[in-house]
Formats: sequence, C-alpha cells, structure tokens
Amino acid sequence: MPGSQTHYFTISLLHHMVAIQGFEGSFHQIAARQHFGAGVAVLPCATFTGLVQAVAQGRASAAVMAIENSIAGSILPNYTLLRKAGLRVVGEVYLHIRQQLLALPGQQLADIREVHSHPMALLQCADYLDHYPHWKLVETEDTALSAQRIREQQRPGVAAVAGSLAAELFQLNILAADIHSEKKNYTRFLVVALPENAGAVVQPTKASLYFEAPHAAGSLARILTAVAAQGVNLSKLQSCPQPGRTWHYFFHADLEFDALAQLQETLAALAPLTENLQLLGAYKGELNDER
Repeated sequence: MPGSQTHYFTISLLHHMVAIQGFEGSFHQIAARQHFGAGVAVLPCATFTGLVQAVAQGRASAAVMAIENSIAGSILPNYTLLRKAGLRVVGEVYLHIRQQLLALPGQQLADIREVHSHPMALLQCADYLDHYPHWKLVETEDTALSAQRIREQQRPGVAAVAGSLAAELFQLNILAADIHSEKKNYTRFLVVALPENAGAVVQPTKASLYFEAPHAAGSLARILTAVAAQGVNLSKLQSCPQPGRTWHYFFHADLEFDALAQLQETLAALAPLTENLQLLGAYKGELNDER
C-alpha cells in the first residue's frame, strides 16, 4: 500500500473525555459505559459531525459513534465522516437496544396521556403503543432528552420512551420495561480516536478497511475472492457514494481473522486489486453470544 501505514490500536480512557452523539442518558452513553466502564466522562454532541470534530480538535480523546443497526441498517454518512476526519477505529461495541417507558415517580399507566420520544424509538415500540390508542405520540429529537424534560418540567401524564440509563440519571420510574417490538435489536458502535491517542493492540482480531474498486467488470469479484483466499471472514461490506463522482462508490469492509499474519497477507493481496486502500484500524472485535 504505497503511502500508507499499518496501525493497530487500543485505548484506555477512564479518566478522559469520550464524545457521544446525543444527550446524557442516550444509548451512545450506555455504549460508552459498556466499553470504557461506568466512570467514563462523556461530551454530548448534537450531531455526528460535531462528535468527529470534538475528537479531531482534541476536545475529546475518543468517540463512540453508531455505525449500523440490526434492523435499520447502516448509517451511510458516518462512513464518509470517519475517513475524511483521519480517525482510527480502536474498538467496537454491540449494544442491545432496550426501550423503556419512563414517567415521574408515582405515575401509573392509567395516568399517561402523551408519550414523547425520537420517531425511531416510537416506531420500534409500535406494537406496545398500539395497545393504548388514546395516547398522543409526540416526536422529539432524542430519547434521553425527552426523559430529561419530563423531570425538569415536572410533567405528570407524560411518559418518555428511552433507555434505562435515562431513568437512572433523571430519577424516573420505569412504568413498562422492554417495550420494543423486535427483541433482538442491536446497534453497532465504533470507538474512534486520533492515532496519537492510541496504543498498540497485541492481538487484534478485526479490522476496518477503506478501498475503491476499479470501474471495470469483475473488479469487485476479484477483490472478494482475494479476501476469501486468505481464510478471512468478511463480516461487513458497505458501498457508499463518492461525492463529486456520480455512480462511483467507495467500500468499507470489516474483516475478522485469527492471526495478524492473515490481515497482513490480505492487505498485500488487495493492494494491486484496489485503489486508495486504507486500513482504518485493527482492534479486538467484540464477541456477543446473543447476536
């Protein structure tokens, strides 16, 4: 890979700031706690662009960024953000998305008139909410922010759909637990950082790559054959439009391997078959038997 360097990263940030998208109590914060521990300090960012900028500008040592959901699919703009910012992938988190119905202490289901949350969260809980057709559903910009407003504004008769961390932080009661329709709903988050904020991984098991395929018949097939020949598992292949080049795409690939030599041999095999091949990071993949 001319002009490129191989990076294998890890990071320990218990006493550093980790950027998250959304507000305190969000699923991004739950993911940050799952990866770094409950004591991790977070820097809430309104947008994913703001999250990436916080890391690039040194206001956060790392970030936890949602990249795909098992139901809704990939968040395509984040793949472009990741590459353009020059960040490295240092880890991943698979978070089981569990939605709860939250309200002020003392409230009962019979008291509820409105339910507030992000539209995606309301959609994920449609089967449960359909049992209460008299409830007014109010779409908001964030699940956790909906819970926070109920506490701050002391709003009886109003419930929020959010995670259990929001109930803990804002001292709300869980009126109904696990109200999401799809019980195996997972979001995958990437942990990203600047190269200088990361240390070496001794035995990485997963890697994220960026590459472009030549605009010629069979080019992608040859790339996939080369990956398979190394005994590497291609766990993710995502095509994304290239800005300024209509109907041209770049690819994000995640590879799983048993030995570092497999990754090195795969990169060597891909170099003559691809354009602008970049290793975005090699890290320890997260195992989750529930998936």
